[in-house]
Amino acid sequence: MTARLAPLDLHAHVDVAIDAAELIALPGIVFAACRTLTESRTALRRRDPRVIWGAGCHPGLARNHTSFDVAQFEDLVARTPYVSEIGLDGSRKGGLERQMVTFDAILGVLQRQPRLASIHSAGAHDEVLAALTHRPIRGTVLHWWTGTAEQTRHAVELGCYFSLNASAVKRIGTLGQLPLDRILPETDHPFGDRTAPRPRMPGNTTTVETALGRHYGGSATEIRTLMWRNLSRLVSETGCSALLNRTLLRQLAAAG
Repeated sequence: MTARLAPLDLHAHVDVAIDAAELIALPGIVFAACRTLTESRTALRRRDPRVIWGAGCHPGLARNHTSFDVAQFEDLVARTPYVSEIGLDGSRKGGLERQMVTFDAILGVLQRQPRLASIHSAGAHDEVLAALTHRPIRGTVLHWWTGTAEQTRHAVELGCYFSLNASAVKRIGTLGQLPLDRILPETDHPFGDRTAPRPRMPGNTTTVETALGRHYGGSATEIRTLMWRNLSRLVSETGCSALLNRTLLRQLAAAG
């Protein structure tokens, strides 16, 4: 059964106006992260069998915080199993104070409506972990995680999962505290796969699978199956299976 499993990509950026035929041709099943509530509204009108569109509010965009509407966000969350991209970004000018207000409101929504939550933490690992400690949620996936060993241990204790792309797996040796059963693959296309072999596109996570197999031991088939089982466990923890499309449900069933 596992031979039928497609690559899994838990975080990629896809143009919401893309032709549906291009998405059908993708090599894997893709969770598409949206950067604004406006983009999310457009994305969630789509019905693409190989793409799960998310409700997102990227922390690095200042306008997301000045215009954030928690009721609007909660309405979007009700329509999707996936929330991305959310979190904190310490690399942006203007500091984290306003971002923290938005993120706290988002975590409040996710406490009421648990979802697969792909969280941005660049330059703000401690702050993200503090926010998750203050408002614990189910379904946390720390996207493109680059925290220290100590921060990683803390995240593991909080129950977090971690999605790694071709750039992130180059540091897998320094992320030695990552349990394999908490890891998920991503491309973060077109950002996180810039160093991956072509074709660089959403859904092509074979570079990540190969790196994980080399580090932890296991064939590409075994790693892919394990990644799908990790996702299955995360879906069970959040209780959002009713929002998944048939294509994704079939893949989860095939993984066993």
